Amino acid sequence: MSDETTDARPLQVRIADDLRNQIRRGDLAPGDKLPTLHALAGRYDVSVMVARRSIDLLRQEGLLTSRKGSGTYVREPKRVRRYGVQRYSRSVWGGPEPQSVLRAEGGEQGQKVEQESETEQVPAPSFVVERLPDVAEGDLVFVRRRVTKLDGTINQSADSYFSLATAERNPEIVHGEGPGGHIADINRVSPMREIQEEIGARMPTGPEASRLRIPPGTPVFEVIRTYHTEDGPLDVAQFLIRADMAVFDYRFPVPD
Repeated sequence: MSDETTDARPLQVRIADDLRNQIRRGDLAPGDKLPTLHALAGRYDVSVMVARRSIDLLRQEGLLTSRKGSGTYVREPKRVRRYGVQRYSRSVWGGPEPQSVLRAEGGEQGQKVEQESETEQVPAPSFVVERLPDVAEGDLVFVRRRVTKLDGTINQSADSYFSLATAERNPEIVHGEGPGGHIADINRVSPMREIQEEIGARMPTGPEASRLRIPPGTPVFEVIRTYHTEDGPLDVAQFLIRADMAVFDYRFPVPD
């Protein structure tokens, strides 16, 4: 890089921007190996430390991945489009061949979906108390904890909270034993009427990043989903979704 420039961006940002543009243009394709830090430093006429910082920036964005003893590579994007309204269609989880929402959505996009789950009783978190009318502060509730994978890579955690009374009405909901996934299990307690989602973005905590095995610097979407039934809200789920592995795609009629 020439010293004769009015570009106010730090050197590592300028290098990262150039490499990012190469990835977006396809000059660097998924799976391609990047030059070594010394080679990058020579190409851009900067120190090895600056070259390393530029690579760190792109790694934190999820564009690059490093393999110990091998080098740094352009990451293969693994994203599932989450079709906001359509994904909850009753025909998916309550039709003749019921499927869980994520399994159906991932399958349609050619992704292999796997899931691990466990259920326990815990004191109700405050965000659950705020949203479930039959749960008070200090009450024990069930939480069904799930981690899902797309093509072998963890993409999200999903923790569903529901009262002991709800579990008594449909024991299948405790371990997800019924067909059609969690939403179908709730529907068998009381007919589903509305699904509400509150979406935010943030950096994961240490334990969350460990659970998701997420690359350093990768943000997450936090989705709080409330299932509203004929009997009122019966379940609150907290999703932590890797932001580099999800696209939210919403299309719906304009309300009057």
